[in-house]
Amino acid sequence: MVRVFSGSPPTRAESLAADIESMIDARGLGPGDLIGTMDGFRDLSGYGRATISEAARLLSDRGTVEIRPGRNGGLFVAAPNPIVRLRHTLLSVRSLPTTVADAIAVRDSLEPLIALDAARHRTKQDITALRKLLTALKRATTDRNRFMRANWALHERIAEITPNHLAKAVYLSMTRCISDLSDHATPDSGTDPAAYLRHRVEVHAELVEAIAAGDIARTTTAVERHRAPASAHLDDQHGRVWIGM
Repeated sequence: MVRVFSGSPPTRAESLAADIESMIDARGLGPGDLIGTMDGFRDLSGYGRATISEAARLLSDRGTVEIRPGRNGGLFVAAPNPIVRLRHTLLSVRSLPTTVADAIAVRDSLEPLIALDAARHRTKQDITALRKLLTALKRATTDRNRFMRANWALHERIAEITPNHLAKAVYLSMTRCISDLSDHATPDSGTDPAAYLRHRVEVHAELVEAIAAGDIARTTTAVERHRAPASAHLDDQHGRVWIGM
């Protein structure tokens, strides 16, 4: 298993992003309204360009703002999107480990549909992309955090194959929510980290090859094997979430 910590103190960029969201509400701004310029936020907050740019990226990823470059550019309130609103709600409660567990439960419930759709609709281009990402996963076994990122990338690419746009949007939102709320990975004291990651590579390799073969029964078995470890449970005593990748 991998221990993922959530609830760490917010970074300066996260704090600034929260302040900008409060500013939007306080001013009653709507879609298309200018919130402010990058220079304006620098003067207002005292933060450097890197922090302001990171805060803007966080807000853009959440669907809160639209970043427009140029002389008349800046941060503008983005148009609402149902899926983005769902994700934004989850991201607004970073301090609650239960949020991560809930996101994992939603993602896991969609896993069979996503994988089986991938097996039915994969193209040669999809197969090539999945095998390339699997290779990246294999190369990441010496670094747990790098492995976790490679894992997310592989599952996101599998999800891109499905023609079910709503299922894909929710699945990707949950995966990115888990990634965003997870700070770093450390091994469970009762687990050999290297052996565990090698095992997970084997599990993902079989899932990729089952999808590549277009074999529904094999893919179903691969999904069950992938989900075999407990996906997540909450350690209330320490405020941590345990996630199986």
